[in-house]
Amino acid sequence: MTVPARVSRQNPRALTPLAESIARLDATSEIRFGAPPADWTICSDLLAEPARFDLWRKDLAEWMVEQYGESDDRATAGYIMGWYLHIPGTIAGLLFHTARRVPTLKPSDIAFRTNTEGRPHPDGISVLCDEFACLPDDPASNHPAATVVANEAALAALLRARYAAHAAQFVASFGQVVRFGRRTLWAAATDMLEYGAWAAGRVCGDENGGVTDAALILPEKLEPFVSASTLHLTGEGWKRKRNSCCFHYVLPEAEPCTACPRTCS
Repeated sequence: MTVPARVSRQNPRALTPLAESIARLDATSEIRFGAPPADWTICSDLLAEPARFDLWRKDLAEWMVEQYGESDDRATAGYIMGWYLHIPGTIAGLLFHTARRVPTLKPSDIAFRTNTEGRPHPDGISVLCDEFACLPDDPASNHPAATVVANEAALAALLRARYAAHAAQFVASFGQVVRFGRRTLWAAATDMLEYGAWAAGRVCGDENGGVTDAALILPEKLEPFVSASTLHLTGEGWKRKRNSCCFHYVLPEAEPCTACPRTCS
């Protein structure tokens, strides 16, 4: 079951075009526009203080001990890596799929909420800036906050560039407090960019459209990403070949993730 996205309480008629797009979203977690409550985290604040990732990992380790009897440094790092990169990947994928709009994706323009009951994963995203890129036929293309690009390929390229800029700041920050190398971190960034597009299609009941979006965004191996979209059709439906590992499989009696690159041939 999906939960309708929420926006900050405003007169609907006063919403900017991007806020209107967010208000129409359905997502598995809360997605909103505007200044978030005080207990939410602005991405740029977190990236500016890498030691805060250690506090997040500590909370995660405590949950792992409750669930599996012990934790593992590789798993806490792997979980946080994927969770964080999923934040810009999710909002980018959803807005591209549903509205052909791309927000700025700057760390200072995105905030998130962490679940405080049980597993400490992000369960809410807030977009803080009303600037967006769109296509020439967008009904809000003449809005002061809009940047118009020529076609879908150009819009996908801009999404990829904006996501890469955000991911680069994460790689620089998170890389200071974990033992993962740049290749591992960029592999995760590649996976979450692809997954964000694919998941958007699935959430909206249009998985094939999500696959098409992923191919538009990652049409080939483009630096700094480590691969093109790996989505491919099998007898069981659409599958992908993951480039990164969350190390869930190292936890006691934990089943490997689907398509885990370390345990699947």
